[in-house]
Amino acid sequence: MKMDNSPARGTRDLLPATVAVRDHVLAKITEVYHRYGYQRIETPALENIERLTGGQGGENEKLIYRVLRRGLDEVVATETSLSDLVDLGLRYDLTVPLTRFYGANQATLPQPFRSFQFGPVWRAERPQKGRYRQFYQCDIDMLGEESVLAEVELIEATTEALAAAGLSGATVRVSDRRFLSALAASAGLPEEAWTGLFITLDKLDKIGWDGVRAELPSRGLDDAAIDRLQESITGLQGGDPATLGKRLADAVPGLPEEVLGDLTETATALSALGSLQWEFDPTLVRGMGYYTGQIFEITHPASSSSIAGGGRYDKLIGRSLGRDVPACGFSIGFERIVDLIEGADTRAAVAVLYEADVPLSVVTGTARELRRDGRTVSPVRRRGKFGAQLGKLQDWGFTSIVHLKDADGPGEERPLSER
Repeated sequence: MKMDNSPARGTRDLLPATVAVRDHVLAKITEVYHRYGYQRIETPALENIERLTGGQGGENEKLIYRVLRRGLDEVVATETSLSDLVDLGLRYDLTVPLTRFYGANQATLPQPFRSFQFGPVWRAERPQKGRYRQFYQCDIDMLGEESVLAEVELIEATTEALAAAGLSGATVRVSDRRFLSALAASAGLPEEAWTGLFITLDKLDKIGWDGVRAELPSRGLDDAAIDRLQESITGLQGGDPATLGKRLADAVPGLPEEVLGDLTETATALSALGSLQWEFDPTLVRGMGYYTGQIFEITHPASSSSIAGGGRYDKLIGRSLGRDVPACGFSIGFERIVDLIEGADTRAAVAVLYEADVPLSVVTGTARELRRDGRTVSPVRRRGKFGAQLGKLQDWGFTSIVHLKDADGPGEERPLSER
């Protein structure tokens, strides 16, 4: 029987041209993050299942790939619990492994520690366009910095990295979990009902105010409270960043001074960046339950979903270390970035196209000389119709050719786009 050569459902093979784009994007992002002082670390794909299911990952914990314990019998008793069968799982993000890494190594790390991670993660998603069961994340985190320097630097570095990779026209959206909590409390909701309100507000850009208002009575709000909530939110959307602090104080009179000060300082610093497009978005929620302060996302007109997101999570590392550590992180949606950039020229690759009677020493010598300026150079033997082969070379990612017809040396290099 012939074996099925297709990849597992929800995964995919990557052809050389696609990998070339991914390498280009990663190289540009890495270059920028290194300039900001972020140091690359690596963590294992497998984590203890207790850590992965410790309430840190929100809805993602329902999508964990669990790994059976070694040494199990082929048949187990019907009453055996899942916890007796599983001890490991594949990581669903890079933040949970980072908290364990920091707890184990913090004594030897610089303070604050600027971490950079890139690697695969796994989620048991329903496969569809743009969503895969194995995909790559690209994260930077600053651990040990309590001020909004962390938020501002993460946003500046990430937007600069995206621009370096070739993505322009992005917008940063900023909010704060502490603001959202104060907003829910001012609406008269008990704390156990806040999450439901946040879930509804997060849909505003998709269902509009009519849809949000239709849902809010089921969240425990009457018409008067809904009117006040809508007025507060619309008053905070757009507007001059310089007046954000006053508008926040007017919208939520009980908002703590610390939150007002942090958001005002962030707004001032981001506005000073000049070309950065950003806005305060009072309906931004983000799904992870571990956020404790400011949260942010990056959106792009060509993508229906955010292309990067993150926030402050000051309580998460304490679960590993036994004491709280201020922490803030930003994760780039690497797969979405690649999809938006795919098709851009990412390298200069030269094909040394040689006839069968050209001596091998001439072929390899020509290629060696061309590589001296750092370009990608590959010898390819002439076969078939000349025009058809040039077309294939272009499809394979080559940008120019040097045609070796005889032992006298190479002809002139010429771009394949002019063939």
